[in-house]
Amino acid sequence: MRRLAVSKLTPGMRVGRNVYGKDGQIWLAKGVLLTGRYIERLRELRVPVIYVDDGFVQDAEVKDIISEETRQQAVQQMKALLLEAETPKATVINPPVGIYRTVEKIVQQVLANKGVLYNLMDIRAEDEYLFYHSVNVCLLATMAGATLGWGREQLEELALGALLHDIGKVRVPANILRKPGSLTKREFEEVKKHTVYGYEMLQNLQNARKIARSHHERLNGQGYPDGLQNDIPADVQLTGMADIYDALTADRIYREAYQPFEAYEMLAGTGDFWFDYRLILAFLSNIAAFPAGSVVRLVSGAVAVVLETRPGLSLHPRVRVIVEPTGERPVSSAEFWCHEAGVGVLRTLTHEEIKALGLI
Repeated sequence: MRRLAVSKLTPGMRVGRNVYGKDGQIWLAKGVLLTGRYIERLRELRVPVIYVDDGFVQDAEVKDIISEETRQQAVQQMKALLLEAETPKATVINPPVGIYRTVEKIVQQVLANKGVLYNLMDIRAEDEYLFYHSVNVCLLATMAGATLGWGREQLEELALGALLHDIGKVRVPANILRKPGSLTKREFEEVKKHTVYGYEMLQNLQNARKIARSHHERLNGQGYPDGLQNDIPADVQLTGMADIYDALTADRIYREAYQPFEAYEMLAGTGDFWFDYRLILAFLSNIAAFPAGSVVRLVSGAVAVVLETRPGLSLHPRVRVIVEPTGERPVSSAEFWCHEAGVGVLRTLTHEEIKALGLI
């Protein structure tokens, strides 16, 4: 199973993961064969990517950290909360009990699945971006906090703050948030205000308002809104990392998503510059730089499919060779952990490269 841009779908491909509509209902179920009409409808709904099941790898299981039910519940609750926050009367936001219960579920499931890495990105329409982004940032930050050994109560505070970190964006004009091109200096200054707006709206939630205000602060003092230096709480930094990673790996109308290994490398380079290096290590230890099901080029020149990745070995997955360096198919499929075999992974192959090899 792998992510594929809707622009590259063809009739007869099989859906690899449920595609949800705006109200949380399943619009295309896993296993459904795509038709031309389905593909056209995905374009109309501005869904940039979906997961497809090519079928040439049956045992590269892609697990999620939280259940689909919990993820969709969180997305729908955030949608309702953010729509409420857009109303003129909503000067102070107090999340309903349901959100606290969902936060508890997320923390419970993260702790129960500590050996599972972040492999899956969600499928989101462009106008649903903020809802899904909020949930992903919550999940990623919570996973890092669990790696650091934080207790359940501290993780729930982190999860709630990370979930609400961008709530101030409801006060930013929609035409600026959804602008397909580069922002002007004035527009960017307007976007930056979302941190202060969130701080004001969450005045009854001390930890969450701190995260909302400061998740764009950086250790080098070049963040905003306060230009903090060397005095940025760990939960704020973890939320900031998660915010960057999810934004980089999301498909937007103005650019394609970065591959997970590219986003991994970008974040790795921010250690002790934007973020505390110890926190960066905890965060990245949960990221599968090459998600299960990815088709990759090895340093040896061989092509392999990624089967799984262990925590702390994000760049060294277990792979199965499917094309030898000579271009020939192997007689028997060799499987190995990259770190044990001393073989590195160069990059993920594009859809066009996979087709050219005759794999699909």
